[in-house]
Amino acid sequence: MDAFDKLDWSLVQTFLAVGESGSLSEAARRLKISQPTAGRQVKQMEEALDVTLFHRQARGLCLTEAGTALMPHARTMAESLNALSLAAAGRSEKLSGPVRITASVFTSQVHLPPIIARLRQEEPEISIDLVPTDRSENLLYREADIAVRMFQTEQLDIVTKYIGEIELGLYASKDYIARRGRLTDMAGFFDHDVVGYDRSDLILKGMRNFGLEVQRDWFATRTDHQTVYWELVRAGCGIGFAQCLFADADPKVERLLPDIPMPTLPVWLAAHEAMRNTPRIRRVWDALAEGLKPCVS
Repeated sequence: MDAFDKLDWSLVQTFLAVGESGSLSEAARRLKISQPTAGRQVKQMEEALDVTLFHRQARGLCLTEAGTALMPHARTMAESLNALSLAAAGRSEKLSGPVRITASVFTSQVHLPPIIARLRQEEPEISIDLVPTDRSENLLYREADIAVRMFQTEQLDIVTKYIGEIELGLYASKDYIARRGRLTDMAGFFDHDVVGYDRSDLILKGMRNFGLEVQRDWFATRTDHQTVYWELVRAGCGIGFAQCLFADADPKVERLLPDIPMPTLPVWLAAHEAMRNTPRIRRVWDALAEGLKPCVS
């Protein structure tokens, strides 16, 4: 029997995931299998082809010369199978079945639940999988059917819809203001504590675009988790940025310098063009577009 007759897609899929991530644990997480299963599948593929695909290192795995040579072919297989899957899924005429939505953690917690609840009442045959993540899920690989994003994707074969802009403002808790005083102009900004992001540079970029030359170490409190970020502001850790529609309704905080223009967050919907006109995808897409309108200007 030819060595390639012993291969099935699951082995190639695991090889590709490990090759791209350099980690058995990350590949297992991506494929929703256990780490030992991922390791066994890599070994099975190595035995079937009689080659060594990876060098084991202290921090993970790196491709051998043979593994590197096979990666483009594995990617071609993945792209072909995903195209087949998308084409088949896009032919479904049923207004029923699962739809997987991905959005940021904050959007998933604050904006989407009432939209999804209303949709479920109107379309009980459509089930919703909500994936809160601040990573960009790959629509081409069906990690999600629809994405709510704060940027316009430039991937080919992805259709997008611009929803509008979310207004941002500066906020601090009333306890913080009583303790440290109210910020009255941007000249006094550096005299205050500011809650920042940890690894993300979005706040740094925004403040630099605003003319404030700041570094990461300038923030005394940092986190990349958006809802935790807001709780830190509410607790009095310092001044922070927030969506005005959401923050203005919180009695524990006050908006600072409301007359100074701030950057805005664009809101986009994105989906693979092969799936966009599937009835259940289109129905959820339209519900999201309508439901998000009150959140934007």
